Amino acid sequence: MENFSTLSINFIEVLAYLFLFVVGTGVIWVAILYVVDKTQTESTLRRNFPVIARFRYFFEHLGEFFRQYFFAMDREEMPFNRAERSWCYRAAKDVDSTIAFGSTRDLRPVGTVYFANTAFPHLDEEVVEAGPVTIGPHCRHPYETDALVNISGMSFGALSVPAVRALSRGAKMAGVWMNTGEGGLSPYHLEGGCDIVFQIGTAKFGVRKPEGGFDEDKLRKVGGHDQVKMIEIKLSQGAKPGKGGILPGIKVTPEIAAIRGIPVGEDAISPNRHPEIKNVGDLLDMIHYVRDVTGKPVGFKSVMGHESFYVDLCEEINKRGEESAPDFITIDSADGGSGAAPMSLIDNMGVPIRESLPEVVDILKKQGLRQRIRVCASGKLITPSEVAWAYCAGADFVNSARGYMFALGCIQSLQCNKNTCPTGITTHNKKLQYGLNPEDKAVRVYHYARNMEKEVKIIAHSCGVDSPRQLTRDHARLRLGNGKSMVMSELYPELGM
Repeated sequence: MENFSTLSINFIEVLAYLFLFVVGTGVIWVAILYVVDKTQTESTLRRNFPVIARFRYFFEHLGEFFRQYFFAMDREEMPFNRAERSWCYRAAKDVDSTIAFGSTRDLRPVGTVYFANTAFPHLDEEVVEAGPVTIGPHCRHPYETDALVNISGMSFGALSVPAVRALSRGAKMAGVWMNTGEGGLSPYHLEGGCDIVFQIGTAKFGVRKPEGGFDEDKLRKVGGHDQVKMIEIKLSQGAKPGKGGILPGIKVTPEIAAIRGIPVGEDAISPNRHPEIKNVGDLLDMIHYVRDVTGKPVGFKSVMGHESFYVDLCEEINKRGEESAPDFITIDSADGGSGAAPMSLIDNMGVPIRESLPEVVDILKKQGLRQRIRVCASGKLITPSEVAWAYCAGADFVNSARGYMFALGCIQSLQCNKNTCPTGITTHNKKLQYGLNPEDKAVRVYHYARNMEKEVKIIAHSCGVDSPRQLTRDHARLRLGNGKSMVMSELYPELGM
């Protein structure tokens, strides 16, 4: 019995030592992972939440094998589903974009768009690059660019310093423009050396007098920057038509307040519209004023409500002469994004881009102004198929905000308005910003833009044209309720220019 007791004690001691060894090894391994995660710069989440963030990637990988039992399917999530986000992440990381077995996209729902391939596509060596497009032929400083998918308006304030820096540098590398959003022109927008579109919101942040209205000296100074290529007057945006910009006071830091010309820590609520603009005549007057002061192309951004606005606008332009026309119009979609907006507007207001874009293009054609006014499409266009559709519908350019946010590492946590963004993109919390390395993320922005351009061109070549801007409504088909599809040109007949 004594020997048995001794053996039992020894066995327990061995188990105890083994347990301590395993625990000790685990602690050391966790410590190593912590240091590795904290010092690397590729993953924002691992840098901000070392070790713990690794479980996200582990469960994502498991989801590939078990999602039919335990996880939502690829196409079920909103506002962007897993398949859409996955493409953005792969494009930004410049990894293989091919998929296996078959598409998870359901082609049966009414309104689904797919493209009509040609029987004889161009060989790679036969493809000819499209030339640049000129905006603002009547300006002192017209803008010429061949960019396809540019960075839509996101304000410094809504975005963090490292996020703006990464976007600016990445835009320069990719040769696309970056829209400042309505928060004014910050040093971080200019830092990367990219082309800039300066947006003037209803509060005129960055070019306003303290009591409101334009400060002409500030406007002239902004227009004097060589990097500022165009000016965009924002009438409305997709997430909140009829409501001005909203920046919660928790995000109004001293630096942001100085750039915008507002008090620190107070909510920045822009007016519902520009007080000076009461009708289409006033809008054309403001466009003329800004263009005259800056010498740069000037356009406006809006969400379609009543199409009569665009008809009235074109008729007024034709009365005054085409020199009075805006140099471009940005059409935003009712399902566009924002850092903060009332749910009553974000869910219900405005016309989606699928309907509004072809209608606006057709109005410009009917009024003989399509060649004079360039059209930018914006609003939830984050994948090659959506961008290709926009070019089929008649766009000259496509702008994306959330696509580039995914390139920065956004995980759609829906914390944009709370200053708690875990990836450091929409927060001014220094601890959360720590994980976002501008140098690394700039490269991802570049890869996203280049891979987007590459795959949109693949669609164009499969349709039998040389470049995306040669796509027409004959190349896109829309699913109908009777189980058949209709060529887009039948639903929206092509008109003369």
